[in-house]
Amino acid sequence: MTDLKTDAVTDYRCFCDYPHVAVPHAEEGPLSGLTFAVKDLFDVAGYPTGCGHPDWPGAGHAAETTAPLISRLLDAGAECVGKAVSDEIAYSLTGRNAHYGTPLNPAAPDRLPGGSSSGSAVATAAGLVDFAIGTDTAGSVRIPASYCGLYGFRPTHGVLSLEGCMELARSYDAAGWFARSGDMLARVGNVLIDPALEANAPQCLLLDAAFQLLPAELRPPMDAAVARISKGFERVLSVPDIPAMEEDWGLTFRITQAAEVWTAMSPWIEAAKPTFGPGIRERLDWAANLPQAEVDFHKQRREMIRTALLAQIGPDTVLCLPTAPDAAPSVDTPDTDLGAHRERIIALTCLAGLAGLPQVTLPLATTPDGAPIGVSLIGGAGSDRTLLALARDIDGSA
Repeated sequence: MTDLKTDAVTDYRCFCDYPHVAVPHAEEGPLSGLTFAVKDLFDVAGYPTGCGHPDWPGAGHAAETTAPLISRLLDAGAECVGKAVSDEIAYSLTGRNAHYGTPLNPAAPDRLPGGSSSGSAVATAAGLVDFAIGTDTAGSVRIPASYCGLYGFRPTHGVLSLEGCMELARSYDAAGWFARSGDMLARVGNVLIDPALEANAPQCLLLDAAFQLLPAELRPPMDAAVARISKGFERVLSVPDIPAMEEDWGLTFRITQAAEVWTAMSPWIEAAKPTFGPGIRERLDWAANLPQAEVDFHKQRREMIRTALLAQIGPDTVLCLPTAPDAAPSVDTPDTDLGAHRERIIALTCLAGLAGLPQVTLPLATTPDGAPIGVSLIGGAGSDRTLLALARDIDGSA
């Protein structure tokens, strides 16, 4: 088992500083012999659930029960070695936490690890665990996976239980996980995802507009990644854009997400008066003051967007696009500069979120100086196992 108190582990700043708990697990099973970390949004009996904030109600006492999703992994034989750090209340994509610091990105130590499942990504990338569980609302698995050079998966919305997990934005929240290989990603998925969620996807659509968002120096490595992915499909077509995508879909995501965040968080915020770090504080202030008419407009618009996306991404098709618009920002990037970067990220991550579709990110490209950047496949609703099989096969084709 990983000793969380050694310098080699603590230097990564990815685990919560909780007393160790021996979490019971099955001796035999499909995940026997594997270790994993759990994002500190899920209840694990014996551990606090801090959600990245010292004032969160669960931070001061141990949970009495374990979230069903985590229990499934334990019942499959995997060993939980600890709770992984989260950005504050999971409302961030940077990996920074004003209370607990920033985990160290093993793949690019001079760059941010991404969030909000920062600790889960770092623990996996550093080889401290075999896989790790996170959550993904606006990209909180997909972005850290891209930044840390990992395989990461966000399932079809609603497929996995979020009982015993902090709610951020109910209609967007999803559990997800990280692994260093496509095979490990699929092994975890075979335990968590219903076998019925598999389909044949012979067609891949390359979303040209998304690739045009990349800096020029990333086009060649991303082209090579796409060429590798394309070998797994019968047909590969380039599409300039998704019909009706001329508007800012990211804005619709941010507004509808913010409204749900305020609904979930306002009772605690108004009662406890917690302090928040840069970025999160401003987003919560914005969420608290959104005009209801604007929220209602974007809720209606969301349904139109969902219809357009589902018309494009059917059961026999996957959409290929960059996971993020660039590699991770420098660790020295001012907080004031990260807001615009967040909007650029959400322009890409909002597609799966708005439509509730599964997405897998693969670590197939790097910048000229070696920093990772992921390329993603979005599948039709319920094609979760298909995407996981594609990730496994593409990884094995290297």
